[in-house]
Amino acid sequence: MIIDPFHLKIVQSVYQTKTLVGASKVLCVTQSALSQAIKKLEKQLGVVVWEKSGRTIQLTTAGLFLVDAANRILPQLEQLGHDVKRLSSGVVGNLRIGMECYPCYRWIRQIIGTYLTDWPDVDLDILKQFTFKGMQALLNHEVDILITPDAVSHRGVLFYPVFDYEQVLVVADAHPFAGRTHIQPDDLKDQVLITYPIETHRLDIYKDFMTPNKILPTKHVYIEDTDILLQMVAANRGVSALPRWLVEEEQRQFGIAPVSLGDPGVFQTIHLGVREDPKRPAYQRAFLELAGAQLTE
Repeated sequence: MIIDPFHLKIVQSVYQTKTLVGASKVLCVTQSALSQAIKKLEKQLGVVVWEKSGRTIQLTTAGLFLVDAANRILPQLEQLGHDVKRLSSGVVGNLRIGMECYPCYRWIRQIIGTYLTDWPDVDLDILKQFTFKGMQALLNHEVDILITPDAVSHRGVLFYPVFDYEQVLVVADAHPFAGRTHIQPDDLKDQVLITYPIETHRLDIYKDFMTPNKILPTKHVYIEDTDILLQMVAANRGVSALPRWLVEEEQRQFGIAPVSLGDPGVFQTIHLGVREDPKRPAYQRAFLELAGAQLTE
């Protein structure tokens, strides 16, 4: 059977005050109402909760057991109510971010620290396993925010642009292309191309530069880790394509150089995708705004 928390409050108050008079004052309930409530509880449990001794009340073994339970359970219930209230107000929760952009891990580090400080009661999950199924994860409520360069129109989904970037070729300082301002698609025919493990039709260097000109590299190598990819390029084992801001950030450390893909170059935009929600939690809105999204909801 389910015990009403009010019954626990009664036995707890009686234990503390030793009298029905005191308990009724603490709970702001009449003595008769307290007696009726406990009689109902005793009937349900098949036990005696207390016994009167003059003007005082002595709790039985069952009553003391209920007091011990009340001391443990009632604070938890109070905290639960407090947490649910805070959850509904949007100041506590779990923010799940899906990454559909490998280099964006470097970008997101710039705002994570501030966000975690501003929202200490929000748990943050960065979900990498949805790198290639971002839209499906967003629609299935597996992520709350999708960081992606591919804003695909879909009913019930909003995309907010947060920053533009130029996708450039990355070469070692010793590579023949290093001193050039830009290259042409034909220049890649004799090159080993190193990219993240993404389908070629979604890679900017293919879909916006090579494929339209029917160009393929000599060899295509996949590497998932950014630092290892940059080390391979620095060792002149191949060339790659990354955002200019990332290359310039790592240029001195790795000995690499950016070269534009054609003239004027290949440019893209990173978007934050979210499900439409007129009651979006405050902690979600805060992240979107911190990342630079101009919200329309």
